[in-house]
Amino acid sequence: MLLFTPGPTPVPEAVRVAMSEPTLHHRTPEFEAIFKEARESLLKLFAMDEAIMIASSGTGAMEASIVNLCKNKALTINAGKFGERFGKIVKAHGKELVELKYEWNTPASVEDVKKALSEHSDIDTIAIQVCESAGGLRHPVEEIAKAVKEINPNIMVIADGITAVGVEPIDVSNIDALIAGSQKALMLPPGLAMIGLSKSAIERIGKGSGYYFNLASEIAKQQKNTTAYTAATTLIIGLNKIFDLIEQDGGLGSLYKKTALRSKALIAALEALGLEIYPSTPAKAMATVIDENAEDIRKLLKTKYGVNIAGGQDHLKGKIFRVNNMGLISEGDMLWVVDSIESAMADLGRFEYSGVGAKVFSKTMKEGLK
Repeated sequence: MLLFTPGPTPVPEAVRVAMSEPTLHHRTPEFEAIFKEARESLLKLFAMDEAIMIASSGTGAMEASIVNLCKNKALTINAGKFGERFGKIVKAHGKELVELKYEWNTPASVEDVKKALSEHSDIDTIAIQVCESAGGLRHPVEEIAKAVKEINPNIMVIADGITAVGVEPIDVSNIDALIAGSQKALMLPPGLAMIGLSKSAIERIGKGSGYYFNLASEIAKQQKNTTAYTAATTLIIGLNKIFDLIEQDGGLGSLYKKTALRSKALIAALEALGLEIYPSTPAKAMATVIDENAEDIRKLLKTKYGVNIAGGQDHLKGKIFRVNNMGLISEGDMLWVVDSIESAMADLGRFEYSGVGAKVFSKTMKEGLK
């Protein structure tokens, strides 16, 4: 079965082997050396002043960022389940919330953000997804962050990059906290969250807030190559291995170029099959299709063609399907997925199979490599 859901993504065999080694105690010089290697790689990945790891899902990092950076009032962007989640976290901690809501295929507007800030001058934090994976949408995060900092440089900008970090280069010039998760482009099992932090964020954190998610405690410990609480040792070992594989494949720059080209080829192939791409600004992390046969296509892919892709949630349940494009994906695997989608559509009587999807995908890839 080919796993092509936009998280969790497949774990490469070399990473699985690395994580199968005997478990290390986390309070030892041996593990500190492993942690130091992972930390240095994360600092390079985030290109920010600090990088920390937390043994939690990405939601834990979202909560940690809100708890430590939002003092009183937050502006959140809700264009899907994960933007909605930021708002729920803000309210759960008794902080004031201003929320901008959009349909799940519609990116946030810079002008809307400016208007909200002009109406609520006491907002001290904005939280937004780089990629809202509920609909495969890419928000103009960098443009919004720049506008926010021009209005008030003291406002903290939290960017959920869980389905964007490791997918594409992100301009962090005006971002204070950038969140990543192990089970996405980094191709690890779930359970390790990471946050890149700016100098301004570190200053805002001060002594930190909360207990387990106190980022001040983690910064102090992780700068010494250890953690405040039990580290996710096996996942961190796996993280080092995936960085090795990325480096062997040409490094981060090569990964970003390959992901961008594969995204272009995937969308071109799906459109050649007459399918409609759902978001108006698609993220490179996945391709999201809205179609009346979305659920039928998904079922055929899984039961007949050995491909597992994701569906939709809430009002989009049964209406969309999402194909992963994160990580070290081979062209052959993606060709199989594209051809399987065409075959499933032919099975449903949409048209006669011709192989056009695979042809367009291959042609786009070849043209992009010239």
